[in-house]
Amino acid sequence: MPSPCLLPVLALAVCMVGAAEFMLSPMLAPLADAFATTPARASGLISAYALSYALAAPLMGWFSDRAGRRRVLLAALLLFALDGIALTLVPTLHAAMALRILGGLAAAATIPTVFALIADLVPPARQAGAMGGVMLGMTAGIAAGPAVAGVLADGFGWRAPFLVTAGGCLAALLAGCHVLPRNLPRSGDCQEKSRNIPASSGILLPLIAKGAWNGSAVAAYVLAGEVLRLRYGLGVPGVGAALSVFGLGLAVGNLLAGRASQCFAREESVLIVATALVAVALTLFTTGVLGLPGSLGCLLAWGAALGIAAPSSTAILARRAGAAKGQILAVSESINNLAVLMLMPVAASSLAVHGTVPAALLVGGCCLAGVALAVADRRMTA
Repeated sequence: MPSPCLLPVLALAVCMVGAAEFMLSPMLAPLADAFATTPARASGLISAYALSYALAAPLMGWFSDRAGRRRVLLAALLLFALDGIALTLVPTLHAAMALRILGGLAAAATIPTVFALIADLVPPARQAGAMGGVMLGMTAGIAAGPAVAGVLADGFGWRAPFLVTAGGCLAALLAGCHVLPRNLPRSGDCQEKSRNIPASSGILLPLIAKGAWNGSAVAAYVLAGEVLRLRYGLGVPGVGAALSVFGLGLAVGNLLAGRASQCFAREESVLIVATALVAVALTLFTTGVLGLPGSLGCLLAWGAALGIAAPSSTAILARRAGAAKGQILAVSESINNLAVLMLMPVAASSLAVHGTVPAALLVGGCCLAGVALAVADRRMTA
């Protein structure tokens, strides 16, 4: 049995990754001043990180399957910490962007390795709950990262958020050295291969389905602030407060993931119900037919359903991937990011030119397509 401290340590690791990915949003102006550039060019730090993450994830997942998850995760946390410290020392924007590429590589190794570790060490019946608990750490990093980074940057300078995330990674590294088992199986082990060959089929359909429903859900959330501003005339504080409801729902969903798995005979059924709720909630929110209180309720339901769907989908992919779970989970991360990158410009343009209803039909239709693929997968694997 894994150490009882294992899941909190893994949650801390993914919390730092989530915070590092989103914390630059309120820091673009001080970063632009520090590197003598414009905020628009400073936003290249975000793009460099995200693109490196998306492109490197499959390779890092493959590497974790073969080099050993403990070794890869500890090395990734060390690289992440050193990258954050080095960012506070470089003199130019180009050097900072190069370091953010390294940070993206470290994140690409961390996330799939963490969830592959859970699949390796936690019994199948408890995997969705364990993954939901660890995803709660990522949710906390994504939700609190920008706010905390803004406070730190304002009070102590732009270097402070990078040093804090570096310190968090070092803490996770030191704790991981003690709680991560040293005798983890590798994908090259014959026993692991023979046990999981039948489970490795049926991967493509759930990968595409997740890209559709997760990509549309994330893209719609990115646009949610603009929808609230246009429809209800909310200012920046009002929009921020309204969007925090989504984060609350996401955290609740992460906590309920294990209980939801116990209510259904198969994890695939949990996924279908959760993603269908995501599709309905985001469509109702974007069309605005329920007014402001109803829109806030939709944000809450949308976040909660997504918080259940994500660990359920991850558990399904890990089970079916067998010995290649690290690589498959990494490919899933890349597909999710690429889906968001492709859908976002189209949805944003539709919102600006044609209004909320066409944008709702676009993101809602993509999400429903993902649900339909999940239903088809459930029937094929019955």
